[in-house]
Amino acid sequence: MGPLIQGTNEAFRNLNVEAKREQTYPMDDKIKRILLTGSTGFIGSELVPKLIALGYEVHLLERYVTSRYTLDNNNAIKHYGNLTDYPSLKNIVRQVQPEFCIHLGAISAVSFSYDHFLEVSEVDYLGTINLAEACYREVPSFKQFIFAGSSEEFGMTLQNNRDKLNEDSKLEPNSPYAIAKVSSELYLKYMWMAYNFPYTVLRPFNSYGRKSNNHFFIERTITQMLAGGKVSLGDPSTTRNWLYVDDHVNGYLKALDNPKAIAQTIQLCSDDNCTTQETAMLIAELTGFKGTINWNSTPKRPLDAKYLIGDNSKAKTLLDWAPTVSLRDGLIRLISYYNDKRVAISLS
Repeated sequence: MGPLIQGTNEAFRNLNVEAKREQTYPMDDKIKRILLTGSTGFIGSELVPKLIALGYEVHLLERYVTSRYTLDNNNAIKHYGNLTDYPSLKNIVRQVQPEFCIHLGAISAVSFSYDHFLEVSEVDYLGTINLAEACYREVPSFKQFIFAGSSEEFGMTLQNNRDKLNEDSKLEPNSPYAIAKVSSELYLKYMWMAYNFPYTVLRPFNSYGRKSNNHFFIERTITQMLAGGKVSLGDPSTTRNWLYVDDHVNGYLKALDNPKAIAQTIQLCSDDNCTTQETAMLIAELTGFKGTINWNSTPKRPLDAKYLIGDNSKAKTLLDWAPTVSLRDGLIRLISYYNDKRVAISLS
């Protein structure tokens, strides 16, 4: 009697699920439905309007925060939930029935992760597991899970500025954030081997072009130099690969619904490799900054990678993707934005 009752309850549950699907978001072969996490963040906010323009029905998973007014995302459909709450996350995925999921949602500040290791591990790693498992278990027609990896996963691997990191280079994560990203990649690969779960990992290198967050190096340097006061920066000798936001976003669009990207890890990086000092000097030239830069005057991380220089050959070959915006041109665009914003504030 026990198994019979259990089976009957399961049948009723499945019927209720199907009814809820039809009532909420009816399936339509002509509609490509996508679930996006991290839509209020740097890349997500740029990606949403492009997905809508391409004809996707875009659903956003957002974490409800009191007094935070989320972006107007051009009729994208919002769902409030938390990556760490599997039951509610599963219900959202069951109702939406997305064919695609782009998972950008994470606590992404590396420096924050050293002192908030539990929170970062729960959101960035367990949250990824919850979302991937929900897509696998609740969406029979699921086609692709795109996960945002990070060049931070390489950590201390590169020992000089002459070599480049490719997708097969050794991973030596040096922060709780990077460890969570590596762990998430491994879990997705396990799901592919076990269930043929269609994942894609995009591993971008250092990106810039933020319009509302000057916590990161390039944005912080620009805003400090435009202000004309003291500029405080960290280690001048670290080498980074800088990727402009438009090229970063285009990488996701190239990978989306692309059979060649399934079960692949693909790096997104430019060919612009500069030390932080060289980058700061270029920003000073473009802003007309004549003041002094106080190097090594910001808080140091317990560990920091000296070199993060990527090889984008695989993205070029597999996705037909290539960076189109040089570092100089990207900086000119961003400086113009921040300068206009500064002038507008001073006139208001």
